This record gives sequence, structure tokens and C-alpha cells, in this order.
Amino acid sequence: MSSELSAFKRDNGQWGLRNHVLILPLHSALSATARAIADGSHGAVAISHDWSGEIDNDLPRIIFTFSGYAANPNNFAVVFLTVGSDNESEIIASAQALGLKRFTNVALPEIGSMEGLRVKAIEIANQYCADAAQEKRVPAPWSALVLGLECGGSDALSGITANPALGVASDRLVELGATSVLGETTEILGAEHLLAARAIDPEVGKRIVAMVSRYEASINYEGIDIRGAQPSRGNIEGGLSTLEEKSLGAAKKAGNAPLTGVLEFGERPKTSGLYFMDTPGHDIEQLAGFGAGHINIVVFTSGRGTPTGSAIMPTIKVSTNTPMYEAIPDLIDLDAGTIADGIETLAQVGDRIFNEILAVANGQETKAELGGHHEFSLSRMYKTTVETTERFINAH
Repeated sequence: MSSELSAFKRDNGQWGLRNHVLILPLHSALSATARAIADGSHGAVAISHDWSGEIDNDLPRIIFTFSGYAANPNNFAVVFLTVGSDNESEIIASAQALGLKRFTNVALPEIGSMEGLRVKAIEIANQYCADAAQEKRVPAPWSALVLGLECGGSDALSGITANPALGVASDRLVELGATSVLGETTEILGAEHLLAARAIDPEVGKRIVAMVSRYEASINYEGIDIRGAQPSRGNIEGGLSTLEEKSLGAAKKAGNAPLTGVLEFGERPKTSGLYFMDTPGHDIEQLAGFGAGHINIVVFTSGRGTPTGSAIMPTIKVSTNTPMYEAIPDLIDLDAGTIADGIETLAQVGDRIFNEILAVANGQETKAELGGHHEFSLSRMYKTTVETTERFINAH
């Protein structure tokens, strides 16, 4: 297998591992039409969501999610579908500021009907798809690869098989000069001090501990004891007993590399290295944050099984146990249960994951891509204070 990486070089210096034409509705009323446009096109992809333009304390978070997602380097071009609000204009302008070059805004008020919108957008999408097909991959440096580390439906084997094997692959990529980003703040509760101890300097260590504390404070404000409420029923049925046990296993995805920095939700890493991003534990919201943060490939480990994928980021699924892999082979790309079965070592499975990441980065489709799993969900804070909102804006 070739050890060389190839990708699509963008004008702003970033690299795409895919060359998508994204249909992006900026109002929930246009979500069904966006899917119809993608289905009727020659290869465009689309997302749908439930945001109807409401203005509240979550607005900055929503704007940065949409704009960052649009500007993700895996997108060749974006077709925005709009209803004519000022917030939509702000999202498009923000996406341009983040590096989006090719886009068209198809506005419902100008077209006059949903059917007219669909027909016009398909015409535009097909032209973009034709242009994208002419683009060629070129040799790319390892720094072109920005990997997202995700897990969902953890079981008793997560911290023994798939997660540490992914950590082996992640360490190897970081050593080569790539970037790796661990997410899900709820998944490291009780293990944050171990990540902080690996920080490149004391300030980064303090930030990750403070980020976890901030999350717990926001939950405690609602009277919820997150440490007492976790692990979930599914985790317990999978063999986990405590939140700390779950967190220690989840943190294994980050391997042993030094922690370079800490990112807010949807924030882009500025240099190569290992990062932690503040994202929710809900898999689909978490992937939206990764997409907004310009991550271009994801490895998703699971002990309970999940079909979750992304419209723009190839998402590699790795099972923690062999029975689940055998039960849903059309959803899972790799089986790490071979470690528990005594068939392979941790290093061997880590090598397999590394090779799969490289193959997918170079164009091989994942099971989620082949199955058309394009899940997307906006992450909301609901009770975000003005101070927190300003801090979020400043971080971006």
C-alpha cells in the first residue's frame, strides 16, 4: 500500500480530502428541498436541520457552525438556500472570511417557489459538480490531514481494543506532522487531569481542566449531577460501571502524544499536533463541531453500533468487539475486537487503522459514505450568558 498522501489543494492553503458540492439550507423550511436537490443532482451532498432563523443567545454558535461547515476544505463549492434574512447574509459573509471561495446563494424570494428553487439549484449544483470532476488530487504533506477522534456507544472493550488502537494510529499521524483532534467534553470527565499532564505547557493544561469545569458548572446550574447520571444505560449494558471508567477508555483515542492546544466548539487548529475540542457528547452535534472546525476525516469507534456519518467528512467506523462487526458489516469499516479475541496485537490493529485512514484520505469510500449517512444537528447551549457568547465570538 502506498504511504503517500494526495488531496485537493485549496487557494487558501488548506487541503480537502473530498471535493464535495454542498447544498446548505439556512432555514429549516428549505431542508427537504436541499435533500431533493442533492438527490436530483450529479453528485452533490446536502444536510438538513431544524433552525428556523430564531434569534437567541445561541445565534453566534449557530452562525459559526454553518459558516465553518460551509468553509470546510472538503467542500469544492457550496449552494446556499436562503429565505432572505440578515442572519443568512452574515453566515455567508462569515464563510467567506473563513476561506470559502466558490458559492452561489439561491434565494427563495427571488425565485418565487420551492419548485423553481429546486430546479435552479440543481442546475447550479450540476455545473459545480462538473467543475469539481475536473479537479485532480496532488501530492500533499501530512499536515494536510486533520483527523477527528470520535466514539459512540462505548462498551467494556472500548478502552481495551478500538480506542487505544486508534490512539496508536493518532500518535503515528501526529509524529508525521498531521493534526488530531479529540472531542466530546462529557467523554473525558474524570480523566481531564491525565490529558492536562500531557500538555505542552502549563497554560494548555489549565485550559483543558477549566473547560471541563466550565461544562460541569453549566450542567450543575440545571441541578444535574453529570457524574452521578453517567454512564448511560447502553454503556452499562455494554459492561461499563462508572463515568470514570468510561472516560479513561474514551481518552485512549488520543494516544500518548503531547497535547498541543484546546479548542472551542468549531474552532480551527492553527498548527499541527494533538488538540482537544469542547464538543457535546451527542454524536451528531459533535460531528457538526468537527466539520465547522475544518476537520477533514474522522475515525469513529463504537461498542454498541451506530450508523452516524457526515455529509462532508469521511467517517471510518471501528468496532470494539467482533460480534457487533459481524452483525452490521454494512456500517462498520474495521474490527478491533480481534485484540480481545487474541488474534491481533494492539500495534497491529493500530497499523490497520492508520492504513485505513490513509486509504480513505486518498479517496476510498467509507461504509457511511456508501450508505449515504449525512447526519447533521446543531449544538445549542440554551442558557449561554452574554459573557460566554462574547468569549465564543472572540475565540473565532
